[in-house]
Amino acid sequence: MNKRIIYDNRGVATFIALVMMVMLTLVGLAALKLADDEITIAGNEMNEMNAFYAAEAGLEQAAAAMQSQYEATGAPPTTLPSGNLTINNQVVAYQAVTNGAATQKILSQGTLAGLHALVQTFTITSTGTSTIDNSQVTLVQDWECALVPLFQFAVFYENDLEIAPGPDMTLIGRVHSNSNLWLQAGSNLFMNSYVTSAGDLLHGSKGGNPVAAGNVYVKDPDGNYKNMKNPDNSFLSSASANWYDSASARWGGRVQDDAFGQKMLHLPLNSSGNPHKMIERGSGNQDSYENVADLRIIDGSVETKVGTNWVNIDALLPAGAITTKTFYDGRELSNVNATEIDMSLLKSSTYFPSNGVIYFSDSRAGFNAARLVNGSDIGQPMSFFSKNPVYVQGDFNSVNKQPVAIAGDAITFLSNSWDDSKSALPKENRISSETTVNASIMTGNTNTTSTNYNGGLENLPRFLEDWNGVKFIYAGSLVNLWNSQQANGNWNTTYYTPPIRNWQYDADLDDPSKLPPKSPRVRVFQRTGWQQTQVGYQYQ
Repeated sequence: MNKRIIYDNRGVATFIALVMMVMLTLVGLAALKLADDEITIAGNEMNEMNAFYAAEAGLEQAAAAMQSQYEATGAPPTTLPSGNLTINNQVVAYQAVTNGAATQKILSQGTLAGLHALVQTFTITSTGTSTIDNSQVTLVQDWECALVPLFQFAVFYENDLEIAPGPDMTLIGRVHSNSNLWLQAGSNLFMNSYVTSAGDLLHGSKGGNPVAAGNVYVKDPDGNYKNMKNPDNSFLSSASANWYDSASARWGGRVQDDAFGQKMLHLPLNSSGNPHKMIERGSGNQDSYENVADLRIIDGSVETKVGTNWVNIDALLPAGAITTKTFYDGRELSNVNATEIDMSLLKSSTYFPSNGVIYFSDSRAGFNAARLVNGSDIGQPMSFFSKNPVYVQGDFNSVNKQPVAIAGDAITFLSNSWDDSKSALPKENRISSETTVNASIMTGNTNTTSTNYNGGLENLPRFLEDWNGVKFIYAGSLVNLWNSQQANGNWNTTYYTPPIRNWQYDADLDDPSKLPPKSPRVRVFQRTGWQQTQVGYQYQ
């Protein structure tokens, strides 16, 4: 009997072993199934991710195509991009559509937030589909081209911008350089808005000239001025370690350079992006303001536009409206052959340009220039563009203020006390008197070198008199887009003494209806919205 029990137990052991084998087999099969599912899921996720990136590529393709058309023609694309791509086993279909006509609006994003612009918006849709498993992702992007008036910047430089005032100076409004920005102060420099540079933002002197250790303040988003100077008397700049994090913490995004992704702000030009073309003659030059003007003065001859034709009006203008004068410029060490334009007589005639734009160019022998006089009351909006240097004598646009812009190779302001007969005498004989100018200027300068400072922003408006203790009262926008090609004498203080600079950005320029006629605009492209609208499969 005991043997039978033993035999019976041997049968149970075999059964248990078989059960265990079955269970282990089932567990193994489940593990294999789970692994297979994980591989399938991972594969699906990878295919969906690839479809996502392919759809992103479609968005970028369409945006790049539109930007390229804008830059090539200076106008919105006539044919909106659409098409298909094949990328890494992904098929991409993209299409752009316009969202109606361009409209005026206030920008809400980036360092240009708060500025008025003429904005054309587009919507781009892009779908990426995997050729492996038909997984599909659709992305939608809002994209815009904004034309921002150049004169909405308090200061705008195409080249290196240097600001180095001796006495206290306050800049109200945005400051931007398309190159490097050098800041220093003898005492205190205050800037109350965005300070941006497409290059580096540095402290000190570009040419290795003496460095001032005064305070440089920029206002943060909470309205508090924060010093560029550190507690150890060093200065926070692009050259500093941890610049991005430190500048972000100190100024809350109000100070940005190339490290922050700040890019150059371009004018929509056709001539290889050369802003100087705007003041050059119009023959073969699409960017010339001669093509825009309704009145032009060419080599001393005055013409008005009738339809598409230019008609000479020399004999029809009031006596004395356009005359020729000569005086000496101590910076250029040259006599100036000035075509003098009496703004009071011109505005009272019937030939003041209907669109407010006047163009001037004088290529005759000698150092030639335009001089605007008797312009305290312009009477109506005006933009004056000159290939030559421009001199402005006396109060200008100080009564019944109008939107006014002056552009030239260089711009020099002469006070109400200016006397041509004393122009070649030592500066002590040229004593200025308080003078007021309301006009945005677009002008040139010289390059700072190791042996010569170009005078910086504080000397972009040029002077030729002894202004010691005398105010030059100015409101407008200060724009430097080129190196002066004619008035390229070096800056120094032998021929003048700086004024008390009572300067401010003209807040009227924030209103698009109060901009000077045909004001130039910088063009900005930006993505303003993005969303993923579909993740799924394309069923056959």
